[in-house]
Amino acid sequence: QIGRRTAKGERALVTTLTKRMAEELTDYLREMNVKVHYLHSEVDTLKRTEILRDLRLGVHDVVVGINLLREGLDLPEVSLVAVLDADKEGYLRSTSSLVQTIGRAARHLDGHVIMYADRITDSMRQAIDETERRRALQTAFNEREGIQPEGIRKAIRDITESIRELAEPRAAYGVRQDMPKDDLARVVKQLESEMKEAARQLEFEKAALLRDEMVDLRRLLVAQEVADRGAGGETVSARRAEPEPRSYEKTGGRRRRKR
Repeated sequence: QIGRRTAKGERALVTTLTKRMAEELTDYLREMNVKVHYLHSEVDTLKRTEILRDLRLGVHDVVVGINLLREGLDLPEVSLVAVLDADKEGYLRSTSSLVQTIGRAARHLDGHVIMYADRITDSMRQAIDETERRRALQTAFNEREGIQPEGIRKAIRDITESIRELAEPRAAYGVRQDMPKDDLARVVKQLESEMKEAARQLEFEKAALLRDEMVDLRRLLVAQEVADRGAGGETVSARRAEPEPRSYEKTGGRRRRKR
């Protein structure tokens, strides 16, 4: 399936459930001479955006990821979405997640989604039914209005501009590793506010990047809190470890501890 798509200059997304599976599948596809890259939480925000930009440019033909929904980017060149372990019920294979994953291929005229599973779960069935319902409504609207569906063409600069604007939001807020927790919490709150506003304005690419930065800063905030608690615990332990000073007095050739 991937070979058929890439031969026509199209792109593919493959979604897995674990980081290890994403990396192993990426290694396998590379051995098959497929231009592929993996995408997961350990890849930083800017790098993730660059990988998706390179997918559009053709540097990569395939991106393998765990939760590709979180990237929030339109990829009109993607004509195939493969969902591995689609029957493993959970957050990443819920009805809403599957509907959104299916939507990744909806921007292409020849878009297809393949769910790999041993059985059809309730989530899969509901996602398929919802997709068919939406397609029927769209088809009826197009016929009524005399609209001929066309593929979407989106300039690559749309993504690169987002990178330039949001690649270093920490610098814009003056974020440092040693920033006080109160100031860091304030920056996180501001980013959250901007993320919600971007989502309301349907600027999903900007919202996704702001969200990722907010998550990174929250991790930094939690790390600071843990370090503070750990430092306090070490002080207490050290004090407890020190022997209590004792003094003795000599009485009749024997030593007696003073009280």
